[in-house]
Amino acid sequence: MKIGYARVSTEDQNLDLQTDALQKAGCEVIYKEKASGAKIERIELKAALTHLRKDDTLVIWKLDRLARSLKDLLKIVNDLHDKGINFQCIQEGFDTSTSGGKLIFHIFGALAEFEKEVIRERTKAGLKAARARGRVGGRPSKLSPEVIAKAKALHKDFSISPKEIWQTLGISRALLYKALKLK
Repeated sequence: MKIGYARVSTEDQNLDLQTDALQKAGCEVIYKEKASGAKIERIELKAALTHLRKDDTLVIWKLDRLARSLKDLLKIVNDLHDKGINFQCIQEGFDTSTSGGKLIFHIFGALAEFEKEVIRERTKAGLKAARARGRVGGRPSKLSPEVIAKAKALHKDFSISPKEIWQTLGISRALLYKALKLK
């Protein structure tokens, strides 16, 4: 069975072009949605994916109607593949029920993996360069030398409880005790 999924981003856009193409492609059921691709919760897509069974085919008009990014697209299609469900895209002209369609999708997957590795390498190189210049990532510590000095001074006054000290300084209990251990 062919199940279609059509989506437009805004209420004032029209689904006719996509639904006509999906009907022409032989879809028996078409799920229609007016929702931004950025939305995580797309109710009709979820319904379409739930409706699909082994040997069915999910048909879409164009790749950007299904997923916001290549990573999302690959995840959806790989999940379909794991369940024995085929995937067809009308505009891009591929169908994972064919050997050529599977090849194209494996190429997409390899490109996505390559892109992820390049980004990871660039990030590591950037962090290394920043560390070489004395910059360290992460949130700045609340334990400045002034805060440490104030914590130690207030702690010497036995009339002030530790809770009052950390609340006064705007730090956590753990940071107070860390400050008191520092020399």
